[in-house]
Amino acid sequence: MNDIRAARGRNDSRRWGMWAVIALLLLLPLVAMAFTPEINWTRTDFAAAGGLLVGAGLAYEWVVTRIVDPRGRAAATVALLAALLLAWAHGAVGVF
Repeated sequence: MNDIRAARGRNDSRRWGMWAVIALLLLLPLVAMAFTPEINWTRTDFAAAGGLLVGAGLAYEWVVTRIVDPRGRAAATVALLAALLLAWAHGAVGVF
């Protein structure tokens, strides 16, 4: 019983950490907009970035709960990060 609680605690801290990083990534341009006119995001930009980050976060949650092998998890995590960065780069240059 204690092992289950310990595993759940690790999963909860990982989950909270991931969502906190996503929130901080969305706050970075908001804070930067207060200090420099070079960054000018609109609501659409924040919605697109939020959709990408939340979608990747949900996909990561799904992968972590389904794949037991640590190497498989690592490979899936790298693939998700690569897909997220590719989509972000395409969006940055206006390909979407």
